[in-house]
Amino acid sequence: MRRDGKLSGVLHVLLHMAEVDGPVTSETLARMMQTNPVVIRRVMAGLKAAGTVRSDKGHGGGWTLARDLASLTLLDIYHGIGSPPLFAIGNRREAPECAVEQAVNEALDASLDEAEALLLASFGTVTLATLSQNFHRRLAERRAATSSGDRHDH
Repeated sequence: MRRDGKLSGVLHVLLHMAEVDGPVTSETLARMMQTNPVVIRRVMAGLKAAGTVRSDKGHGGGWTLARDLASLTLLDIYHGIGSPPLFAIGNRREAPECAVEQAVNEALDASLDEAEALLLASFGTVTLATLSQNFHRRLAERRAATSSGDRHDH
């Protein structure tokens, strides 16, 4: 099953942007994410509409964060990229006539709705500041391991 990596990729881009002092161009972000600048612009347009990022045109322009990392949650970003489906599973048919399939749909719908609510609530508790802190901790650990000669390249 192919997973949708859009949220993960956008979080990656936003954390890189937080490390840069000043605007970052779509071309730079595209190279970072190994994609086309048009893809970056489409995704960033949704985040701009949500108030997550802003853009400046012209020489020296590009994308910048519009909000502090501590005020941005995974839920904010998820909504900013259009709230894509969270699960790949679903009903075979939405309005079946078969009573067995109706029972199956009811059970799946209830479980999936509950799981989605839990996942979205969890997204609302994780900020980009938390992710940034995690990144910086990992970077410091990697540097310490490298300087002590204790390398673990996984």
